[in-house]
Amino acid sequence: MRKLIISTALGLSLAVSATISTGAHAAGAAVKPIDMSWSWEGMFGTFNREDVKKGGQIFFEVCNACHSMDMVAYRNLVDIGWSEDEAKEVAAQYEVEDGPNDEGEMFVRPARLSDRIVAPYPNEKAARFANGGAYPPDLSVITKARKNGPDYLYSLLVGYQDEAPEGFELAEGTNYNDYFPGHQIFMAQPLYGESVEFPDGSYASLEEEAKYITTFLAWAAEPELEERKSLGIKVLLYLIVLTAMLYALKKRIWSRICLDEYTHGPYEEQYQKDLDKHKMPG
Repeated sequence: MRKLIISTALGLSLAVSATISTGAHAAGAAVKPIDMSWSWEGMFGTFNREDVKKGGQIFFEVCNACHSMDMVAYRNLVDIGWSEDEAKEVAAQYEVEDGPNDEGEMFVRPARLSDRIVAPYPNEKAARFANGGAYPPDLSVITKARKNGPDYLYSLLVGYQDEAPEGFELAEGTNYNDYFPGHQIFMAQPLYGESVEFPDGSYASLEEEAKYITTFLAWAAEPELEERKSLGIKVLLYLIVLTAMLYALKKRIWSRICLDEYTHGPYEEQYQKDLDKHKMPG
């Protein structure tokens, strides 16, 4: 009887848990991100410099209005194809507090290549106040914040819907997004396609813009990725050559040891028999 009661209670608790879990999943789970093929994936993958550069332009013209990149300096832009003059021109559009000067006072000056990318807000409280209580995260390593971060970020940028599905109630100030957990996101849709005019006079679709900015942010999170892969390939080649050399050396050493044991060691008698057996007649 006791076993029956315990089994019944356990079954009911599992059923209730499953119901709650299913309900929560239906209400708040996001759609699986789009599986993209990125140029930097794989052992030999590299960043497409043109895509990274275009993504950088999108960041400064669109994303930097709300988001910071505290871990990236303006001089790093030279690594992705910007000329030093272009990077200086971008930096000069922003001001940073510096000092103290000779009079002991702080002052404001245009940003330099050595400065980190200037944040749009002086502190977190100012950022939250300007965004209805939501805090725009720093984008320096945003592609590392989630599993399959680049896929998630790309999907998020293309996943906005003008209206929520029938029966889905959006909280005040939020927007519906297929790929955001809970489907309710405070950030308004940042890209619509043809949002930025590139230096050659061309525009990009929403999907292309999302691809460019994702590539830029992936580079920002791992600027040493290509160098690390190059070093890894060199190490692997070195280990392959070293392994081959050690194997050849092992074969040579052990062949001598086996021959010595066969001719002068415990197998000498057998060696003499084999030698007599294969002697040429006459």
